[in-house]
Formats: sequence, C-alpha cells, structure tokens
Amino acid sequence: MYELIKRDGLAKRGRLHTVHGVIETPVFMNVGTVAAIKGAVSTADLQEIGTQVELSNTYHLHVRPGDQVIRKLGGLHKFMVWDKPILTDSGGFQVFSLAGLRKIKEEGVYFQSHIDGRKIFMGPEESMQIQSNLASTIAMAFDECPSSVATREYIQASVDRTTRWLARCKKEMERLNSLEDTINRQQMLFGINQGAIYEDIRVEHAQQIAEMDLDGYAIGGLAVGESHEEMYRILDAVVPHLPLNKPTYLMGVGTPANILEAVDRGVDFFDCVYPSRNGRHGHVYTRHGKLNLFNAKYELDTRPIEEGCQCPACRKYSRAYIRHLLKAKEMLGMRLCVLHNLYYYNHLMEQIRDAIDEGKYSQFKAETLRAMEEKED
Repeated sequence: MYELIKRDGLAKRGRLHTVHGVIETPVFMNVGTVAAIKGAVSTADLQEIGTQVELSNTYHLHVRPGDQVIRKLGGLHKFMVWDKPILTDSGGFQVFSLAGLRKIKEEGVYFQSHIDGRKIFMGPEESMQIQSNLASTIAMAFDECPSSVATREYIQASVDRTTRWLARCKKEMERLNSLEDTINRQQMLFGINQGAIYEDIRVEHAQQIAEMDLDGYAIGGLAVGESHEEMYRILDAVVPHLPLNKPTYLMGVGTPANILEAVDRGVDFFDCVYPSRNGRHGHVYTRHGKLNLFNAKYELDTRPIEEGCQCPACRKYSRAYIRHLLKAKEMLGMRLCVLHNLYYYNHLMEQIRDAIDEGKYSQFKAETLRAMEEKED
C-alpha cells in the first residue's frame, strides 16, 4: 500500500508498505543486476550506506544461475542475504538493449543468450513466472522499450502490444500469488508507460494503464538517447495522468540533476547504474559535482573525497590513497569509490525527503543544482 504523506508543489513524499518493509520515497534503488552490486559491494555494505531497495535483473538471473536455482534456494532475498525490498525488472529492457539478438512477436520475445547463444523465449507469463521464482518484492510488467528514433507508427504498435502484455502480466501474477507454493504471495506489480517522445501516445497509454489499478506505475523508454529537455517535457505531460495515490518510477534515471528535476515533477522511484559504473572508473560524486580521482592533482591530497561525508571511504581514507589504489588497479580503490557514490545517492534522497517534509523543496533543489555547478577550490 502506498501512503502519500505530503506534497510540496508537485513533489511527493510517500511511503510504500511492502511485505519486506517500508520504503520511504523519493527513493533511489541501488542496482545489483545479477544479485550483486558491481564493485565488490556486499549486502552488509548496502545496509551500512542506507540502501532501502536493491534492484536486480530478471533476464540476467534467468540466464545465470537460473530462476529455478534461486527458487530452490529460497528466493532472491535468501540467496543474496538481503532482508529489505527488492525490485526486479522484467527483462523488457533487454528487448531494447539486445536488439541484435531478439525477435519480437505478439506472444513474446525470442532471444539468443548473450552468454552462450542458446535460444530463450520470454513473454508476459514467462517474465511473471521467473520473477515469482525470484520472489522479489516488486515485479515489473513485461514490455517493449522501443528506440527513441523509431517511427511514430512503430511506437504506436509497440505501445498497444505493451498494453496487451500488461493485461496478461496482471492475470498471471494474480494466478501465481494465489498458489500455495509461491514463495512471495504478496508480490507487487508495476506497469510501465511507453511511447518514446510522443506526448499524445504517452498520455493515452498512461490513462489506459492507470485504469488497471496496479501497485505502481513506471515511466520507461527515457534516458535512452533523447535530450534531458525532451525527458522533462515527457514527464511534464505524463505524470499528471498517472495515479497520485500510487508510486511513480522513472526507470534508468539518472544523474543527481535528473533526479532533482524529476522529483519536482512528481516522480518518487529511481534507479541508475551511474553511481556504481562511474565509481569503478574513479569518478566520484560530491556536492560540487564529479571528481576524477585519476587526476594528478589528487596525488598528495589528504582530504576525503568529500568533507563531512559519512560513507565508509570518506570516514577513513584520503583522495591520495584511493587514487593510488585506482592507479595500481587494486580492487579496493574501485570498491571505495562505488561505496561513496551509492552513499551519496542514498543521502541525497534522504535530503530530498527532508526538504519536502519541511516544505522547502524548491529552495533545496535550486541550492543543490547551484552547488553542483560550482568548481571545487
């Protein structure tokens, strides 16, 4: 159940009650594609840095080690030793990202595994069955994420099919949650709005799926090549047509600035690989923007990545030491950068929630964006 606690302009301060605990929103979900955060980060680390939700990938876990294996081991929570909420995406994004390895039909999508080339079929029912085996807290509906440069005719046909797939997902999840041997019989289902950069298609689709009374609603197919301005334009058009009393999730977004702007438009769930991916390359986030710790100017810098930060890296280690680790290709350097970045994102969301609670979100957003544009001394 989603509880809307407060609004500050369009910004929402909410609380999603789940079988695995309460999610305070706005929230950033830490991405662990194959049931692990890249960068040697454990679930104990995630607890320490204030992670509320971990996100894993249906397609990748189906391919390896196999959802049946995870089911036999008690589900994803037991498998990865994590007792808080988990969201699993549906495999739909791989319809987009593995375009050279798949064929889309009404019944579903035929893939070739990116690992060994074996043939895989995934439709709405199969995606729900896999996610039920994983026993995640929140399952995403199976959809197609069309290219932002596809023709209007293709986008419309794709969205219509995604709507039909969503109805099949809902029916199959209701069936699976009714079975006695289902691990998580309270699994939630989020639908996904698509339509590329066509406002009218997006709005019509949002209105259609809003009538299905799902547990939450995502906006997909953004941050896949369009400009930030186009993304904000679509959010301005679409979010008002999604239910206010349900969580709104902007998939795969994004930068801290993207998140601040999207919260201001009524979005309260986010995920992105940026903090872990950038961290593995020595790029770390601070209130004054990103730093590249490979730069020579940090060779003798005894300061932490960010003064006052309470992440495991900043509490103990200097920029100079972390730079040395990165240059020496020691995994510890990568790990410390990832931990810092995830802490930064989780802490940013905490600050966002506090600002909405205090009715000061517009001021907080403006001050935070201004600080990001400043250069560090």
